[in-house]
Amino acid sequence: MTTAPLSWTELETLTNWTIDNINGPTNSQAILRLFGHQESDIRVTLYRDNHAWCPYCQKVWLWLEEKQIPYRIKKVTMFCYGQKERWYKKIVPSGMLPAVELDGRLITESDDILLALETAFGPLTHSMKDANVIPLRQLERLLFRAWCTWLCYPTWSQTQEQQNREQFVKVVSMVEQALRNTPSPYFLEAFGTVDVIFTPYVERMNASLYYYKGYSLREENNRLGQWFDGMETRSTYRGTQSDFHTHVHDLPPQMGGCYSNGEEQTKINQDRVDNGPWFGLPDVMYAEPETSCQEALQRVIKHRHNIIRVNPGEDRMFDEALRCALTTMMTQESCQPPRGSDVALRYLRDRINVPRDMSIYAGKRLREALETTASLVGDRQGIPIPIKHRRDQDPTNFI
Repeated sequence: MTTAPLSWTELETLTNWTIDNINGPTNSQAILRLFGHQESDIRVTLYRDNHAWCPYCQKVWLWLEEKQIPYRIKKVTMFCYGQKERWYKKIVPSGMLPAVELDGRLITESDDILLALETAFGPLTHSMKDANVIPLRQLERLLFRAWCTWLCYPTWSQTQEQQNREQFVKVVSMVEQALRNTPSPYFLEAFGTVDVIFTPYVERMNASLYYYKGYSLREENNRLGQWFDGMETRSTYRGTQSDFHTHVHDLPPQMGGCYSNGEEQTKINQDRVDNGPWFGLPDVMYAEPETSCQEALQRVIKHRHNIIRVNPGEDRMFDEALRCALTTMMTQESCQPPRGSDVALRYLRDRINVPRDMSIYAGKRLREALETTASLVGDRQGIPIPIKHRRDQDPTNFI
C-alpha cells in the first residue's frame, strides 16, 4: 500500500525549520557573522570556497567561529568544480584559497592568516608559536604526508601497499601518544589552535581511508575516537562537518587521485558509503537532532526549481519523484514514484553536499529517502560522479 505524493504546498506545511545565519550556530550558508556585534565592528572578510570542500578554508573558518570574531564571507569557486571568478583573480591572481582581508590588508596561506588573526584578536587558547604547539603542528604535517603517500599514489605491489599502510599507522601511533599526554579529549589541556589545525585533514583521512583502503581511523584508534567525540560536542565543528559521501567524491580531483586497494573490506565500505545505509557510518556519532528531516525538506524546497532544472531526468517526472521521496521522508509512508525515475533520484542522492546544502544528519535522511524511493522502481544508478573534475557541482547552475 502506497500513499500519493504530497504537493509542494502540502510539503511546505511540514517544516518550520529556520536558522539564524548571522548570530546563530555555525552554518555554511552564512555570508555574514556578527555574534551579537554590529556590522560596524567587522574587521575581517573571509574568502572561502563555495562548497566548503577546501580544508584550509575550514581551518580559518573554524578559528573565526570559535573566537566569535565578526566577519563577512565571500564565496569563491574552486578550480575543480568551476571557473574561478574574475573579481577574485583580480584580488588574488593565483586564485589561492583561503584569503582574509584584515583591516584592509589581504593575507593568503592559512597559517599566515591564523598568525595575523592571533596578532589582531589574541590566540585561540594557545598561540601558533607556543612551544607546546609547534611540535604538534609538525606532527600534523607528518601525518598529512603519510596519508598522501598511502592514498594518492598507485602501488604496483602488495608489498608497497603494506609499507605505505604501516608508515601511516606508525605516524597515527605518534598522534595517539600525543593525545594520551593530556587528560582532555583534545591535543592540549583544552580545545585550541592545535585542534583547529588537525581538524580538516583528519576529517578527510577518516572518510578517504575508510572508502579507499578499508581502514577506519576513528574506530581503530581509541584516542582519536575520543578526539572526534570531543569535537562533535562543539556546535562550531558541527557546522563545518562533512560526511563520508561528500569527502570521498570531492577529494580525487583536489588531490590528483585517490587509489583503492581493492580489498574485500574496502569494497564493502565503498558500497555502504555510495548506496547506504548511511546511518551508523563512523563519520558522525553525536545524537541526531530532531529537526534533521525538517531541515532537509526546507533546504530542498528553497532550491527545488534549480534542483529539478539541473537533474538529467525529465522535469515533470522528476518533480513527482522528488515529492515522493520527500513525502516518504516526512511521513514514513511508501510513495510510488513514476516509472524510470530511479536514475534521476539517485543522481540527486549522489550530489547532496554536506555541509554546503545541509548538515550531516539532514543529508543522511535525504539520501535515505531518495534511495528508498528509487528502489521502488529500479536499480539503475545515476550518471557516474566524475573523478577528474566535479563540474557537475558547478555553482553557476544554482545562481
